[in-house]
Parts: sequence; structure tokens; C-alpha cells
Amino acid sequence: MRRRSFLQAFGSAAALAPLIGSGLLKPQTALAADSGRAAFDAQTALDALRLLGAGAAEQNAALTIRAPEIAENGAAVPIEGISTIPGTTSLSVLVDRNPFPLVVRLSFGPQVLPRFQTRIKMAESSRLRLVATAGGKFYTVFRDVKVTVGGCGE
Repeated sequence: MRRRSFLQAFGSAAALAPLIGSGLLKPQTALAADSGRAAFDAQTALDALRLLGAGAAEQNAALTIRAPEIAENGAAVPIEGISTIPGTTSLSVLVDRNPFPLVVRLSFGPQVLPRFQTRIKMAESSRLRLVATAGGKFYTVFRDVKVTVGGCGE
């Protein structure tokens, strides 16, 4: 298997080298989209929701946020978000009492199951919000998490 991987990588490099050398391909820096940046800079959950356009999000049982009831370390709290709402295009996670409440925002294509797992940082015990966008509407669900060791600067 190593030989095959080497030959594949060498073949790709050999094919791209003349294109890069001639200037037809130019390596550039890839940057993330800047849309929604203001919501990440918001300092309250209500401001972040307003900037996302989700100020009037309604609760929906088709959303699930899994997180431990008690997190031993706020620096790495495992969470999972799932939406079974048809047409879900994005999921966002907010931590109400964090200095910057919007911690995750993910976009999904039409054929993708809107589900994710990650670890987040929590400054202190707080309420988590999972916000889904589907069909131009916003839906939410809540989960309280108690942090026993601080994650932000403690």
C-alpha cells in the first residue's frame, strides 16, 4: 500500500509541477467566508441570535443537543448536535455565559445529515442553545451544563 500511495503522490506532483512553473496555477491562501463574522464577535447570546437572524427561534423537539450534565473540565466539553427537521441548512451552538456566546456554526448541503460532534470551551456553568435553520425559519433547543473546573483562563 505504501508503494501505491508514493506513486500516486509522485504522479500528482509531476503533473502539477509544469503548471505551477509556467504560472498557469498560482498557489494562494484560502480564506474562510466572512459572512456572519459579527455574530461570532457578539458579547451576549441575544445579540448573537439577532445577528444570525434567529431572534424569534421557536423550540422544536426534532432538535437534539447532547452534552454532559456535569462537565469536569470547561476547556473541553463534548457536545453533539442533531437535527431531524427536513431541509436543515445550518446548526449553531451558543453558550449563554461565555464571553463570546456563538461557539460553532456549521452549514449543510441538501443531501447531508445535519449532525456533528465537537468539543467546546465553556467559561462557567451555562445553558447551551442549538439553533437550526430550515426552510427560512429558526428552531432551537436548550441544555444546561454545569462546569466544575473553569475552561477560560482558570
